[in-house]
Amino acid sequence: MASAAQSILKEKFGYDEFRPGQDAAIKRVLAHENTLVIMPTGGGKSLCYQVPALLQSGLTVVVSPLIALMKDQVDALNENAIPATYINSTVAYPEAQHRLEMAARGEVKLLYVAPERLEMPDFQQDLASLQIDLLAVDEAHCISQWGHDFRPSYLQLQTIAAALPSHPTVIALTATATTRVALDIGQRLNIPEAGMINTGFARPNLSFQVVKDQDKDAFLLDYLKLNQTQSGIVYCATRKEVERLYLLLERQGIAVTKYHAGLSEQERTANQEDFLFDRKPVMVATNAFGMGIDKSNVRFVIHAQVPGDLESYYQEAGRAGRDGLPSEAILLFAPADLQIRRFFIDQSEGDDAYKQNEYRKLQVMNQYANTGDCLQQFILQYFGQASQPCGQCSNCRDDREAVDVTLDAQKALSCVVRMHGRYGKGLIADVLAGSKSRRLTQLGLEQLSTYGLLSSWRKKDISGFIDFLTADGYLMPQGGQYPTLGLTELGAQVLRGEAQVMRKQAVKARQSLPVDDELFQQLRSLRYDLAQKQGVPPYVIFSDETLRQLCLLRPQTEAQMLNVKGVGQVKVDKYGAIFLEALAAD
Repeated sequence: MASAAQSILKEKFGYDEFRPGQDAAIKRVLAHENTLVIMPTGGGKSLCYQVPALLQSGLTVVVSPLIALMKDQVDALNENAIPATYINSTVAYPEAQHRLEMAARGEVKLLYVAPERLEMPDFQQDLASLQIDLLAVDEAHCISQWGHDFRPSYLQLQTIAAALPSHPTVIALTATATTRVALDIGQRLNIPEAGMINTGFARPNLSFQVVKDQDKDAFLLDYLKLNQTQSGIVYCATRKEVERLYLLLERQGIAVTKYHAGLSEQERTANQEDFLFDRKPVMVATNAFGMGIDKSNVRFVIHAQVPGDLESYYQEAGRAGRDGLPSEAILLFAPADLQIRRFFIDQSEGDDAYKQNEYRKLQVMNQYANTGDCLQQFILQYFGQASQPCGQCSNCRDDREAVDVTLDAQKALSCVVRMHGRYGKGLIADVLAGSKSRRLTQLGLEQLSTYGLLSSWRKKDISGFIDFLTADGYLMPQGGQYPTLGLTELGAQVLRGEAQVMRKQAVKARQSLPVDDELFQQLRSLRYDLAQKQGVPPYVIFSDETLRQLCLLRPQTEAQMLNVKGVGQVKVDKYGAIFLEALAAD
């Protein structure tokens, strides 16, 4: 079986060797042993069930949480001459029955379904008549109440798997699972600890960066203009912010699209395809977008607002660089964004224990944004993995000059003390700016000795300075959606002259991603044309990594082309002559 698996890996997927963990997972599945695979995004989890699916006589059922992404996954398999299909709410009943009949006849090796579909008794009866050898549970953290994306519909999988007459092997897969979540998944899906394959969480090709205490819009615009040949995702916490940023970027001439739950299904689908097909390389979205996206050439993921927890952040950031090429994950952090997350927690239907757990997770996210240590090391430590500093994140490579702002800090902190911790950032900034607003005079705050102490500053800059003091622990927000600010002990030390306040200069956006040469651009254009004709995303034909290898190795024959990573016999038969001609013409 080992040699057969190796042959399929080369012929269908174009790889000579399995990545760490894949071989062990495949061996366990073929030995009919339940398995949990924990691999970072882009680590090749899907091959752990796709290869066994082609070696077993029966059907592999894949549980995938987002129906909008199933077509993309099935298209990629079909492109590699692997018979696969899906059944979800977009498929009419007669067509769904037809696809089940194809599965029964052995004409389909992989069937993708949503967990909600599996809950339907009629569908369970349909599955009971099939010879299902393997049940693959993708995004398996959704089954754990301790995970960051718990889905109640996943809880039924335990019962459904046990009830299937063919008693399929179960393989669960996830990129983000703390030790607690991994044990919970194992318990619910009858996976022993010995069956947990964890290759680690490190993503060495990802460079992490936190940008704070500055104008986020200006940074975002500069970054996108400097890296305009690249594709990426900009995540927002709310639909309103998606719409605002989408309009801002569109007006600046950036090829951008958007995705959130408030759009119609038709519009979401069209926008997603614009992004996948590289027609609009920048996607602004809520976290409703992206789970299971196989687009391998996402070069950057920018969070315009802070996520609710580190698991969500790492999974979403991990959608950059799935092909292993250098990519970036950037968090644009402002303390005020934490209040949005606190509001979401306050409004949730969870009990007090759930809310307290969510608050703790949010506090970890705040610590990540404000740590001076290695960012990747911080993330890996959270998942229980020891590591050395990565040497490439914004903290490891921070060479910005620090400026002494103690005097200005004392002015701002003194103002907070004189306002007795009863007001929020907006009014504090008004007092420091010397505002003549009606609310200020109604409260008599223009009488304070700190009134106008920073009148030479723009109010926006004063607000940013207050955010900086809050993020660095000199001020502490209190309350829910509209917090007041009070002095911390560290802030008191500054006022007493016992501590100094140093502030790094603003981060400047830079052209940090590689600039592709002319030959790569020609091959990318050829790939795009082929993808348009076939109605599939360009990366389904060849990944960026494969295109770069073609540029580097410049094969002259189909036999030489088979030595390129990501090129198997199926792809050579389809595209070999076309790409060889393009390489010869250069």
